[in-house]
Amino acid sequence: MKKSVAAFALSLLILFLGCRGALAEARAAILVESTTGRVLYEKNADERLPMASTTKIMTALLAIERGDPADIVTAGPNAFGVPGTSLYLSLGEQLTLEEMLYGLMLASGNDAAVAIAEHIGGTVEEFCGMMTARARELGCENTVFLTPHGLPAQGHYTTARDLSTITLSAMRLPLFRQIVSTQRVSLPWQDHGYDRVLANKNKLLSTYAGALGVKTGYTRAAGRCLVFAAEREELSLVGAVLNCPDWFDQAAAILDEGFAEWKMAKVLSKDETVRFVAVRGGTAEAVRVVAGADAAAPVRREDWPQLTISLPDLLDAGIRAGQQVGTASLVDHGQTLLTVPLLAAEDVPQRSFRTGWQRFLSFWLLR
Repeated sequence: MKKSVAAFALSLLILFLGCRGALAEARAAILVESTTGRVLYEKNADERLPMASTTKIMTALLAIERGDPADIVTAGPNAFGVPGTSLYLSLGEQLTLEEMLYGLMLASGNDAAVAIAEHIGGTVEEFCGMMTARARELGCENTVFLTPHGLPAQGHYTTARDLSTITLSAMRLPLFRQIVSTQRVSLPWQDHGYDRVLANKNKLLSTYAGALGVKTGYTRAAGRCLVFAAEREELSLVGAVLNCPDWFDQAAAILDEGFAEWKMAKVLSKDETVRFVAVRGGTAEAVRVVAGADAAAPVRREDWPQLTISLPDLLDAGIRAGQQVGTASLVDHGQTLLTVPLLAAEDVPQRSFRTGWQRFLSFWLLR
């Protein structure tokens, strides 16, 4: 009996160490929760590395923010014949921006990347400057874009952390989410008697339960790079692995560990009453205060976040419904995970002689 228990314990230990070893294979990696950006796992997350075609996440983000999906995009001389993965655009071929984006993200078309860059920025160089500037706006200090597609270029780099930050913003765009979660699409093909049929290169979409996308990338210099996202039981995760030989298995292992160890703890719901606050000089003696948004954050399975309410003891009259009067924060082991506004649920005007007299009359008439 003792030998059986010992053997079982040893097998569990080997399995655990094997999983941990699997997570260590990527040169750099990160896993974050989507709504709060809380980091759940990281390894060399701030190391500057080339990122191959995961570059195209920012290309798509910027194109969606600055362009119209119905815009007509023309493949000019610079887009025609770009090496590497391709949509095989003909010189002068036209597609809508939305169609180009499908070609960019599913087929990883380098020609589509150049066509989009020239459409939005005028030139590739100008568009890449816009990409870098947008990354800075998002707080990415260790990212420089020199190409819109990710083909090797000295000084073109990012980090796993910055790449996850860019992806979090991109995933908030409905069109981006729709594109990267699509497994197969047909696009018009000029001078052919049939459409292009594009299959998504991200095999997690068909092999991992809850997968949402996002983008693969490979060059000899960058190695295999993958940005991935998945959602289960209200827990939405985004991750990245850079220079990772076993990219899909690594991503699945990281996601598995994230879903096994973490949960979303919802402490307040939007419009839920938090408390009543006294009002001075108003038509009512107190105002009902409600949560302006859901207060939910990721915590380890065995934990529960602390709710910290910041509200004055007394408010002056003249309050409008929807006015922010305080905040509620979720704190876990000293780390503030999320802060939501607390709002007045109704108007509380200042008391005037007229309203005071009306209140006096109604008091006596109701007696």
